[in-house]
Order: sequence, then C-alpha cells, then structure tokens
Amino acid sequence: MESPYEMRLDLRVLDHLGIKLYSNAAAVLSEAVANSWDAEATFVSIRLSQGSIEIEDDGLGMNLAQINGRFLTVGYDKRHVEGEVSPAKKRPFMGRKGIGKLALFSIADTIEIDSRAVGGEAHAFRMKTADIRTAMQATKEYRPVPLSPTRTEQGTLIRLLDLKRRATAATESGLRKRIARRFTIIGYEGTNGDRFNVEINGNPVGPHDRDDLNKLEFLWEFGSEERLRVESVPRLKKRHLRPGVVTEQKADWMVRGWFGTVAEPKQLKSSESGSLNTLTVVARGRLIQENILDKLNFNRLMSNYLTGQIEADFLDAPGLEDIATSDRQRLIEDDERYVALTHFLRSELVAVSDQWTEMRNEVRGKQAEEENPALKEWLQGLPEGQVPAARRLLGLIQGVELEDESERRDLFRAGLTAFERLRLREESHKLGEQKALTAEQLLPLLADLASLEAAMYSDIVRSRLDVIRKFEGLVDGNAKEKVLQEHLFKNLWLLDPGWERATESPRIEQTLKNEFMDFADDLDEEQSKGRIDIRYRTNAGEHILVELKRAHRQMSVPELIEQGSKYVSALKTLLARQNNSTPSITLVFLLGRAVKEERDPHLGRNYVAESLQPLRARVMYYDQLINQAQAQYAAYLERQKDKDKVGALLERIEATKQAKSD
Repeated sequence: MESPYEMRLDLRVLDHLGIKLYSNAAAVLSEAVANSWDAEATFVSIRLSQGSIEIEDDGLGMNLAQINGRFLTVGYDKRHVEGEVSPAKKRPFMGRKGIGKLALFSIADTIEIDSRAVGGEAHAFRMKTADIRTAMQATKEYRPVPLSPTRTEQGTLIRLLDLKRRATAATESGLRKRIARRFTIIGYEGTNGDRFNVEINGNPVGPHDRDDLNKLEFLWEFGSEERLRVESVPRLKKRHLRPGVVTEQKADWMVRGWFGTVAEPKQLKSSESGSLNTLTVVARGRLIQENILDKLNFNRLMSNYLTGQIEADFLDAPGLEDIATSDRQRLIEDDERYVALTHFLRSELVAVSDQWTEMRNEVRGKQAEEENPALKEWLQGLPEGQVPAARRLLGLIQGVELEDESERRDLFRAGLTAFERLRLREESHKLGEQKALTAEQLLPLLADLASLEAAMYSDIVRSRLDVIRKFEGLVDGNAKEKVLQEHLFKNLWLLDPGWERATESPRIEQTLKNEFMDFADDLDEEQSKGRIDIRYRTNAGEHILVELKRAHRQMSVPELIEQGSKYVSALKTLLARQNNSTPSITLVFLLGRAVKEERDPHLGRNYVAESLQPLRARVMYYDQLINQAQAQYAAYLERQKDKDKVGALLERIEATKQAKSD
C-alpha cells in the first residue's frame, strides 16, 4: 500500500541550515579549510580580492559520484558512510553534519566549483542563490550550471563571487588572526610526513597570527609537557603544567591546550579580529565553541586578563552523539560532556586565581622597583622579613588599571603610609616585649613614628588645600556664599586651623535660635533677610559663634556691635544655666563686602577691630578666609617637607618619571 504521507524540504530550512547560519567570513572559510583537511590536502591557499574570494587546495578532489553523492547532498554524514578517519593519511574527519558547504552562501551569492579527482576526472559547475530559491520553490530539486574544468592538477578550487559586503568586511589581517585561532592543525607536521599548511594572499598562516600568544605574561598548560614553543610566547614570565583529567569517572575525558593572562586587559581588545578575552574550545583540531569563558561563572579579577584555547577531543569522540550546534561554533549545554568540561575549567581557574594574584603582584612590584630607584632604596631599608609584603603592596598598586596615571601617586601615598603605620606598630610591639630598652633601640622608632605622623597629617593638609583651591574657583559672590554656608560649619578649620577639632552642640545651638535669637522685631525686613545663619561650636573650652551674612550685604560697626552684643549676651545666659558663669566666647562675622567704616580713610580696619574687641569679635571676608587658610596650610607643608619620609619618596618617584618623559 502506497503511503499517503510525505516529507518536504522547505526553503526556510535551507536558509536556517546554511545561507543564513553564518555571519562572518572567518566562520565560512573555516568550513572550507576543514573540508580541505578531510580531503587530505597538504596546502590550502585563500586569495582575497575586491570582488571575489578563492579557496584552493591540493586534496583528493571530487569525481562526479562524489560531487552528487557527497558535496551536493545536504546532510551527508561523512563519518557514518566513510568512517572516522580519512582513507590514506588517517586524519580524524572534522566534517559531520553535511551542511558546511551551504555556509559559502552566507557570504556570496555565486559559487563556482572546479575539481580534479584522483585518476584525473575533472568537473566544474556554478551555483547561484537566486537559482536555488527558484528551483526549490518549484520542484524541490536544484541542478547547478556545468562549466568547463580548468584545473590541471589534483585538488579543488572554490570561487566565491557576488560577495555580500557586510559578511566580507573583515580585513586580511583580521581574517588571518581569526583563522589562526580556529584551528590547531595549521602548520601540522605528522610523524608519517603528513603536513597541512594554509596561506592567505600568499602569506602562511601560523601561531604567530593568533595575536594572543605574543601578549601572554603567565601561562598554564594542560598535560604532561609544554606545548607552546618558547619563541611563540616572547613576553612570558612564568608557565605551569596542570593535569588534564576532566573527571575521574571518565579516564578518557582529557584536555590539552592552555589558558593564560596578559599584563593589561586592554591588550585583549582587538577591533579587527574581535575580543581576545575568550576561552575557545577545539575538538579534532578545529573550533567548536568560540567562547566558553562566559559560561563558567568565573567573576574574579583574573577573568579580565584571560585568554586561551582548550583542546577537548572527547567532546567529538567516535561513537558519541554530535555535541555541536548546527553552526559548529557552540555546544549543546546540557550534554554531560559539556557539563563536565565547564565544571573542570571553572575549578581550574579558581585553583590558580590566587597563584595569579601572587605572581602578578610580584612582577609588578619588581617593575615598580626598576622604574623607581627610590622605591628600591625604601625596600632595602626595611627589615628583611617585611620586604616580600612590601613588594606585594607595590605590585598591587602598580597593577591597578587607571585612566589617569597621575592618580597612581595618590595610591602610592596611601599604600606606603598604611604600610609604614603597620610596620611601626609591629616594631613597637617587638620592643614592648623586651624587658629593657636602650636609647639606640628606642630613638629610631620614635623618629620613624614622628615621620609617619607628619606624613599622615600632611595628607590631611593636602586634602584641605584641595578644598580651598575649589573655593578659589568660585568667583561669583553668591556662589561662594552658598558653598561656604553648606560646608563651613562642618569645617571650622577654614576660619582658624586651631579649630579643626571643634565639635557641634546641636541642643545649645537650637536653644539659642529658638529662645534667644529671635531678633526679627529689632530688624527691618531688609535687615532680617540679611541675617541668614548663625552657628555654635565648642573647641577646647572655647565657645564659638559664627554669623554668616549674605555676600552682597554691607554691614556697619554699630550694626555688628548691636547684633554681636545680643548674641554674646544670649549665649552667656544659656551657659549660666549650666553653671558656667565666665565662659570664653569668640564671635566671628563672615562677610562678603567690607564694613562701611573700614573704607573711611579716617577710621579704617584698625578702628573696626578695636571697636569689636570688647565683644571678642572679629570680621572675616570670603576671599580673606580662602587666602589665609591656603597660606597657613601651605606654610605647614613647607615646614614638614623634610620630616615627611613618604612625601619625599613620592617626590623622587615623580622626578624619575618626569626625567624619563623628558
């Protein structure tokens, strides 16, 4: 009985399995290179031109039966029909799904095949995407257009014409790098004399084109012996061997290959060949997953410096189901082989990440020493047992990625100061354990402690000078007022360095405002608006009142005395309730404009100061405040210059860098 059922191949399947499956020339040309390997070629030439790409090999070629039964048969399972290895050279077959030839249509609309088989039989034909679509829609069968064969020697020539611009936009250099990273058999030389070489536009492709090996700083290789040649990793500092057993339950599940790290993450960024911050997976000599790193859930710092190539032939071992997706660039993620591989790789990365940190800090520490003789001298002056830790600290600071290199100075200052502090604490602890101390033992420690204290306070002063410099940039009076009003009362050191430890008394301040500072009845509307804030602080028994006026408001001496008398009287009354009948009170008026009498040539600044003296009050101006604070702190830094050992060390480092740049 004839079956009433039928199965049809829709054109959309052809699209999904070939024409639209690949998105770049490297992936497509990799299919052609893999076919040449399977055809036992020893040489593959890829020629790029403005309007075409040619791939030519010296392999076995194809006769008519092979063209129809293999090349033109979509889904031809080479391994099922021909076995796992090639007939003569016993190469492990790369092809498996029988759809790789369709990849050519991803980058070209016209393909010409010219092949001469073993024995001399030659054939040539042309295929066009438009013709295939028309034929498939009509009869589900397509017959390529015959051409006159031109090859005189055994092998196959593929011409790609009518190229798709987006898919073939890669440069020759970028394409060379991508092809080099997709295969481990390029440059292969077998023990039986077999070899396999690829060239692009006449130039051989090899490991030197990978663009990652020549950047490696640290390397971990899987297996019992080193696989990468010394000349291919010129920047390498250290290399290690790791066992390649993926799981103890499957003794034949082994990996080879390597992963390594570079000195800086930016070395793994390549615009023409894609990111190098990847772990590719290779089986049977060709790539089957472009990047497995993002599947490993490995989020440590090391991952940003990582690149590598893992050879895992067990993923594509004979007799096992195909683990690759249709485009052979990814793997089926719930397959037990894939699960075992990802678990193994993550475990390996976790196991070596601390080792990487140690090596990196050591190398960067030595780099910092070599670049800065002052740091080397500092290390030589430390106790022997503290040198390794100090070198690791230098390495950590030297290795931090910074957009602005000038920020590294601040990191060195903070790091060295912290180290000196811990070092001196340890030294003082050791001295404290001794029953008797001599002056020779104690005086150096005290000198170092004084130097450290100077360095730490110098840091505070520098940060304050940075704040003051920002105030300098506020040329508008109202802007100055707004900034000072917001920050001044938390940083009274701007008014007087001696008030750096002044403390708040919120309860007293609020009581002053609520019960005693309601002077609105005594001021007209304009005056009331002029008095915008008053604050109270204490410092070492001194009671400080600060009145901040609007920048444009001009005050007179009588106004200041009248308001000041009320402020001081109110505060004395409040403090008397707390049994403090003779408080020491300082009153500061912070103004934007000069007091009226100060501009009077017959009175002047001395008159203003003498008039306010009975209240222990004084006037300060915005600009005066900034300049005075800056001068006082700058003078302090100059006085402490010789005492600040860390600062002197940093100045020598800066001088060395400047000399090198000049």
